Amino acid sequence: MCYRFSTLYTAKEAEQYYNAYEIEEGYYTVDELNGFNYPETAIIMDIAPTEIVVGKWGLFPSWAKEDFQKKTNTLNAKVETIPQLASYKNSVNKRCVIPAKHFYEWQWLDEKGKTKKKFKIKIKDQELFSLAGIYNLWTHPTTGKQLKTYSIVTTAANDLMSIIHNNKKRMPICLNKDLHKLWLDQKPLEMFSYPNLDPELVAVEAEETFADILFPEVNSK
Repeated sequence: MCYRFSTLYTAKEAEQYYNAYEIEEGYYTVDELNGFNYPETAIIMDIAPTEIVVGKWGLFPSWAKEDFQKKTNTLNAKVETIPQLASYKNSVNKRCVIPAKHFYEWQWLDEKGKTKKKFKIKIKDQELFSLAGIYNLWTHPTTGKQLKTYSIVTTAANDLMSIIHNNKKRMPICLNKDLHKLWLDQKPLEMFSYPNLDPELVAVEAEETFADILFPEVNSK
């Protein structure tokens, strides 16, 4: 799964990487973002691939009520079941990418996961890359405010991630520049799932880390 990742990049870095412009500010830029705080991060949507906007992590389907996140975890969506699940099926063709420096995962060192080893993972030889996402534009029933909400899409773990994330053996779909464009162009979901995706295109590397969890600070510039 993917519940923590780094957004420690500048607006300029993101604009150069995506050949896009920051349209909305105010997203968190920290080394370790906790999904269960339901933070706002930078995203790029298929409907506006040259715009960097703000999305709320944790997809709200259109029918969701205000307390939806208290009852349902939509931080991640399994690529294999997106078309079948009520929370996601209307977002199959609503694609976004989420800029990341790296993400974090824990390796279980015992049967029950009481002892764990923490790893920082990124695409090899890239300072910035994309996590695949799906989104929905959700309208708050009371205020009428529209929010961009999203889930990070996961797939079966590749060989390296099977060793690291050895309890559930999942990983986020990681995309380089060419692949993130294909993702936004609505190519079939199956194309991006492991082992269909050529591992050489998105070779990931990992290092053990003992980095502390940082408190979020808004600093988009």
